[in-house]
Amino acid sequence: MFLIYQPEGQDEPTRWRYNPRKLMSVEREDIERRTGKNFSDFTAAVLQGNSLCRRALLFTFLRRDHPKTRFEDVDFAWDELTLEYSKQEWQEMRAKVVETKHGDELASALSLIDAEIETAYDDSGDEGKAGLPIAG
Repeated sequence: MFLIYQPEGQDEPTRWRYNPRKLMSVEREDIERRTGKNFSDFTAAVLQGNSLCRRALLFTFLRRDHPKTRFEDVDFAWDELTLEYSKQEWQEMRAKVVETKHGDELASALSLIDAEIETAYDDSGDEGKAGLPIAG
């Protein structure tokens, strides 16, 4: 999964690989303090669109690139920050759907997933196997 940030006026988006299992303990603890959520609740909230959790996640990645970034300075329009699955993650989800759905439900799900696969970022050149974010 990728966290993609493209503030107004920036030609190209900034893309960070978001794998909750790869955040450092100091980063996880900081996120828990800032959001008031334990880390597994945080990962679920990020996927569900919780604004504070997404801000804390953006802050974490911005601070890696710019260590003097302050949380108070992180502000974004909702359409400037997105989470996107990679092509490989969509393919993994597709395989699971094929195993669990049948008939019209399967056809509908595959149609949606296949459309996402067409436009998803291909991270096949990146190291490591893509994995779905943890939650719960």
